[in-house]
Amino acid sequence: MEYDLIIRGGTVVDGTGAEVEQSDLGVRDGRIARIGDLSADTADRTIDATGKVVTPGFIDLHTHLDAQIGWDPLMSSSSYHGVTTALIGNCGVTFAPCSENNRRYLAELMESVEDIAADAIMDGLPWNWQSYGEYLDAVQGLDPALNIVGLAGHSAIRYEAMGDRSMDEGVQASDKELEHIAAMVKASVEEGAVGFSTSRFLPHTVPDGRCTPGTWADLRETRAIQEAVIAGGGLGAVFQSANDFQTRYDTEIEMFEQGTELGCQVIFSGGTGAKGDGGVARWREHFERLNEGGRRFAGICHTRPSGSFFGLAQLSPFTRSSQAWRDLMALPTIGERVDALKDEATRANLIAEGIEAGDMKRLASMLHPFGTEARPNLDFERKASLQQLAEAAGKDPVEVYVDRLLASEGREYFNLWMFGGALENQWQFMQLPWVVPMLGDAGAHVGFFTDTDSPTVLLSELTRRHDVYTLPEAVHRITGKSAEIIGLKERGALKEGWHADINVIDYDNLHTCHPEYVNDFPHGGGRFIVKSQGYLATIVGGQVVVENGEHTGQRPGQVIREFVRG
Repeated sequence: MEYDLIIRGGTVVDGTGAEVEQSDLGVRDGRIARIGDLSADTADRTIDATGKVVTPGFIDLHTHLDAQIGWDPLMSSSSYHGVTTALIGNCGVTFAPCSENNRRYLAELMESVEDIAADAIMDGLPWNWQSYGEYLDAVQGLDPALNIVGLAGHSAIRYEAMGDRSMDEGVQASDKELEHIAAMVKASVEEGAVGFSTSRFLPHTVPDGRCTPGTWADLRETRAIQEAVIAGGGLGAVFQSANDFQTRYDTEIEMFEQGTELGCQVIFSGGTGAKGDGGVARWREHFERLNEGGRRFAGICHTRPSGSFFGLAQLSPFTRSSQAWRDLMALPTIGERVDALKDEATRANLIAEGIEAGDMKRLASMLHPFGTEARPNLDFERKASLQQLAEAAGKDPVEVYVDRLLASEGREYFNLWMFGGALENQWQFMQLPWVVPMLGDAGAHVGFFTDTDSPTVLLSELTRRHDVYTLPEAVHRITGKSAEIIGLKERGALKEGWHADINVIDYDNLHTCHPEYVNDFPHGGGRFIVKSQGYLATIVGGQVVVENGEHTGQRPGQVIREFVRG
């Protein structure tokens, strides 16, 4: 029989959690037409997967590619790490629904929260929509490389209904405004949004310092929204949130309870702390209770510690308190900053001001340099923090920091373990049955750090090296389980008749690469990207979009608007 594509002889990890098996896959018309022995069959193209792992494409349930897709339809860095479907519009930050006079506000909100310049957003997107359905039409018109699933966001909707009042603490929607909010939510879901997202996370602020619209919404409003989500999308439609567990923990749990009781699939992004078990036992109890009787509650978490990348690209730990460091980082290029470091007097002054500032006393134990070897040192063994390196060298951490920046010609970055640094707690949390270990956050905080290598770190570090998961279970979490959570149809597993979203992976040699800072956004804006090694092919709808780490130019992604519900 003739196929468009045959993947021969691979170790198939099918996304269901089942044990692996050797098999061929035949693809025709964007679907998996046959799984089995295809040795007698032919194809327009054949991929030899002998000794390699074949998996479903990965599904990232937390991205912010809403803006970036306008000028980067290849959707890097997600596409470098096996992702074939991305959920956009998380944390309430979306661009629809939006009346024409509110466009600039939404762009500036995205800049403030996710570090993408408003001018780049205004110039990089067509802005030819008002409703959410029209927005999805526009995204499809951009011909994305990967599949897109969208959430309608609280910031856009609440601002449409309440204007500037939407950000004032203590101000709640009137009955008329709440009716308008609910109507927009329902319409957005009917027009193809998988659900709704909100942020109640206090550090998410708009340019004037107030929290984003929706942060202060009371449970009356969130319940009305959850009811509208179900009215528009049916049982299992998504309610996603970034939460304030520091000051409103009980309120947030009550919001989750309301949503699951009404029939929403509730998703939150979180993790663990360093004290005790980091909250794992408490979260286990919440997950067990909120998934009883067919209710749906799931969590998403980081696969490696992160929070900021310090170095010579953009961020320095000293610029708030040291004029010498501010002057250094104000130089136009990394090369010029390296040249400045080479001057002995300048270097001595930077070290002296850095020590006097005192920032490193708090940060050194949390900063982990990636090194300069071919593969970044993620330091899961916790033997190479800046504090440990300084103690071994008998130097102040600031001295070691400067020495390494100079020795690497500014290429090395220092990963701040702000989130997920209590590894045992984090691993226990991600082993809970209701947790998806992939919070790629693609398109967010682009000038500060990137976590888009989450699936690669999951497989190469947590699974292959540290046995946090078996390979079938790790793949299941970021394919079949993720697809089930948001209700994807015929995606998330390798099954005959299902969409041919597939990865072919050199598992033994899979690893993430060093982050790089590039200036490829509109108006020369900068961001971090991170590539990988080991993905022989990432296939979307039967077409190879990435091969051996390079984009092929194919852009077959689909905006998905229909979901399994009930």
